[in-house]
Amino acid sequence: VAERWGFRTGPRGTHTSRTIMLDELTQLLDAVPPDSPRNHYVEAIVDGNCLGKLTLATRKASSQRLRELYGLDARMILFRALRHLWADEAARPTLALLLALARDPLLRATARAVLATPIGQEFSRQPMKDDLAAIVEDRLSPSTLDTVVRNASASWTQSGHLAGRSRKTRQRVRATPAAVAYALLIGSAVGFGTHALYDSPWVVAIDVRIDEFLRLVMDAKMLNLLEFKYAGKMMELSFPALVTQKEQEFIRSESHRQAA
Repeated sequence: VAERWGFRTGPRGTHTSRTIMLDELTQLLDAVPPDSPRNHYVEAIVDGNCLGKLTLATRKASSQRLRELYGLDARMILFRALRHLWADEAARPTLALLLALARDPLLRATARAVLATPIGQEFSRQPMKDDLAAIVEDRLSPSTLDTVVRNASASWTQSGHLAGRSRKTRQRVRATPAAVAYALLIGSAVGFGTHALYDSPWVVAIDVRIDEFLRLVMDAKMLNLLEFKYAGKMMELSFPALVTQKEQEFIRSESHRQAA
């Protein structure tokens, strides 16, 4: 089930060699129509060279890394939802980050250090390195660990959470209805119940204050990105534009299972 949704776990991750590759992802999704089969994405990169890489080897490597980060398969629920929401250009950096967090355990391990840094404060890489070291233990060499820290810092810069080159400062990203809908979908899929969704790692990653969050949920509803209804004191959240009814039933069952 986790694989069909697009989640990945384990000790390995793309950030040993790459960032979230936001520019490359944008070029690729511009070149390949939505709902295209997986092989069309590979062909666009390797045969069509839509990313403008100089060699066949770099085209193949870019294809592999983008597939690791994003799946590039309409059968994968979270990638399919990202493609649906990709029309919101302002949300694209956040959407890419949220899916990469679901698929790259190494990037996921760096989130706490970034998101715990107060807005406007200089970001320190050491807490990020400490968190990574605790996760990978002795599976990565010190030099590779340093590479992951550099790449992850660059990824959080691409997403807008950090700004600067050698010295980075924490910034607040601008949340959009599309980003909120996607964060809620991912949080729901991993079992965060409706009343706990604001505290899910994916909602935390979009830097939205509670008052703004509620307004953006209403905006997402008006844009038909999600639905919610109240039954007594309970609120039920659903995503008919992003998932099938069967997939929504899975979300509901996960929420009930976690609540129990």
